[in-house]
Amino acid sequence: MADERLPAPHCGSGPELSHPHLGDQPASHADPHSQHTESGSGHSHQHGVSADADIRYLTIALGLILAFTAAEVITALISGSLALLSDAGHMLTDAAAIAVSLWAIRLAARPARGAWTFGWKRAEILSAAVNGVTLLVVSALVAVESVRRLIDPPHVAGGLVLVVALVGIAVNIGAAWSLTRANRTSLNVQGSLKHVLTDLYGFIATAIAAAVIMATGFQRADPIASLVVVALMLYAAWGLLRDSGRILLEVAPEGMDLREIRGHLMDTPHVLDVHDLHVWTVTSDLPALSAHVVIDDACFHDGHVPRLLDEMQSCLVGHFDVEHSTFQFEEAAHVDHEHAAHT
Repeated sequence: MADERLPAPHCGSGPELSHPHLGDQPASHADPHSQHTESGSGHSHQHGVSADADIRYLTIALGLILAFTAAEVITALISGSLALLSDAGHMLTDAAAIAVSLWAIRLAARPARGAWTFGWKRAEILSAAVNGVTLLVVSALVAVESVRRLIDPPHVAGGLVLVVALVGIAVNIGAAWSLTRANRTSLNVQGSLKHVLTDLYGFIATAIAAAVIMATGFQRADPIASLVVVALMLYAAWGLLRDSGRILLEVAPEGMDLREIRGHLMDTPHVLDVHDLHVWTVTSDLPALSAHVVIDDACFHDGHVPRLLDEMQSCLVGHFDVEHSTFQFEEAAHVDHEHAAHT
């Protein structure tokens, strides 16, 4: 059969990928029913700053938080402020969260080897999940003590608490600024940033409580401020656990419509059907896709398979920002040999 040229890709916005090693040669697979073709585009899927920069920014934030936490614990014990002590406990979890994030970044940078076909990239997602769990645990402890002090409020030195809270606001602004310069698309970095931002809001609440105590003598303002911190912790924890859970359970990336993806792939000339379509996220900013694609039988004999691969990859990159894709091209009759349910 003559080598009929495919029309130019019409999925449009993505650049056409080239595969010089495939060229116009016929597919070399002995069994066309089981042809697997994988795309791992030559350029890496990175839209943020480098891992080395992330490590630098997280280390700066860690140093600021550790230095202030030590000072805050001492001040909280002297002043008798639960709000300060709860903030100090939360800042300690901030420091632990950033330390875990730094460790996860180093693990994620390890190359794929042996059974670890994606390397250790999921370490960053596990780090984000751990950060969410620690926020839940700390919030529960602080909530119990806050309720106890609402019932029987101790005396709080408002002036000292106000000074420490204002310094804490400055320290957390510095730490947050450092973290915002890291890769914000990383769920791991987001986990550390949420810890720091929650602490920043907590210090603001503590400063307000201290001002109220100084102006009115209303001692219950301190545990009320602690409960505000608890609510912020719970909100941040829910976001981290939800996002990390979606990735660990291999749910399709948020906002990615599988029907739309299938429709785009079906629009490719010579494609008869697309089934067993799966989209998941390996780690932050790294979606992956696999699918079985039924094509015209003639494509296996006239050299069209490499061109189809180029066009479908170009469509995914251009429309959905998916650079890691795996396709199994099949003849129409091959579906009778598959026993699993198709999706």
